[in-house]
Amino acid sequence: MSAEAPEHVDDRTLEGWIARQRWYAAKGGTPALRTLAETDGTRLVLDDAATGAVLYQVPVAAGGAPGADPVDATTDTDWVQQLAARIDADPESLRPIGEVTASRVLSGEQSNTSVICDTASGDQVIVKLFRVLHHGDNPDVTTQLALSAAGSARVPTVYGAQRATWPDPGRSDGTATGHLAFAQEFLPGLEDAWRVALRDARTGTAWDDQAAALGAALAEVHRTLATALPTEPADESRREAAIATMRDRLDAAVREAPTVEPHVGAIRAVYDRAAASHWPDLQRIHGDLHLGQVLAAPEPRGWVFLDFEGEPLRPLTERSLPDSTLRDVAGMLRSFDYVAGALAHDAEFVDAGVWAQAARQAFLDGYRRGTGGDLAEHRALLDAFELDKAVYEVVYETRNRPGWAGIPLAAVARLAADAARSDPA
Repeated sequence: MSAEAPEHVDDRTLEGWIARQRWYAAKGGTPALRTLAETDGTRLVLDDAATGAVLYQVPVAAGGAPGADPVDATTDTDWVQQLAARIDADPESLRPIGEVTASRVLSGEQSNTSVICDTASGDQVIVKLFRVLHHGDNPDVTTQLALSAAGSARVPTVYGAQRATWPDPGRSDGTATGHLAFAQEFLPGLEDAWRVALRDARTGTAWDDQAAALGAALAEVHRTLATALPTEPADESRREAAIATMRDRLDAAVREAPTVEPHVGAIRAVYDRAAASHWPDLQRIHGDLHLGQVLAAPEPRGWVFLDFEGEPLRPLTERSLPDSTLRDVAGMLRSFDYVAGALAHDAEFVDAGVWAQAARQAFLDGYRRGTGGDLAEHRALLDAFELDKAVYEVVYETRNRPGWAGIPLAAVARLAADAARSDPA
């Protein structure tokens, strides 16, 4: 990448503008920007923020009055067409986007910018521009490329991605390589599973069939990924690292959310049993799965999965590592629990506890049938992953929505008690 900056747009001009963007990570902070590279109207700027240095991708339209706010090039169809051409030219790409006839930025995204493109072929394509860049493969790209290349209909059809290399003074060779953008099929008008489940739970509509189909669909995704990408045994070092992370998260949670403290002994016992249990092989997974990450497409396609980036707070290198499929299963179980919790917090109270429990069981049954395995063999590990997720949720809600902290806290108490009753010791 060359180091040419668009006319009139210096780093100081960018600083005030970037601080107001939804995708700016150091909310409330004051950016201190340095341009590392620029090409094709895409600027890579390093923010030496107090919370840690972050590299941002900022497509800036040239021109404009000196000192005026920059124009985000993602709103310019001509620039989007140039981006589509770069994606088409990338050797990883699977099918051409072709000519972009119109484009519009999708509102509401927090960490990236997605642009809906109408194309000359009549297809609609969504192009995701990654705002925060890291060295290494983005799992959202590589996981969905693998699924799409394998013919899976459980993800939107992938068109391709753009990879680039840029200067990185923090690396020994002085350069970094990673993904800048990702293009896939746009599926307009589809509801996500969270909205569907919330509506059905509110009316008491049973979700046995939908939840079972969702479990089977997730099993299909896991089977495909295990074939398309490498797997590895869960050796002692990987098991110990995973359990250590759970224990560290529990200790941190007690400090920030003391309501967890009465359950610490039972939770630690669950983690100990998981550490001593048999673990299935590790493989690529979704990594941050919940009902909001799944679309309800018409049959025969059914459930479609989105956003394979993994937990956003985990380092990129960790999110790309093989992991346990039970982490995804646990995430979906927690999401069903949240449906009941959300309805209980409505002005018109709805008790959906029985609905959620039935949906959880149907989901597990569908997943078990889809894998052909026996989840009971790994019950201790699944309990540990679900408890770990619930502990994380208690901290999140305590920080952001204190009135909701009771939802995951009740799950912590229930899961710990259930595990204690089922402990053969």
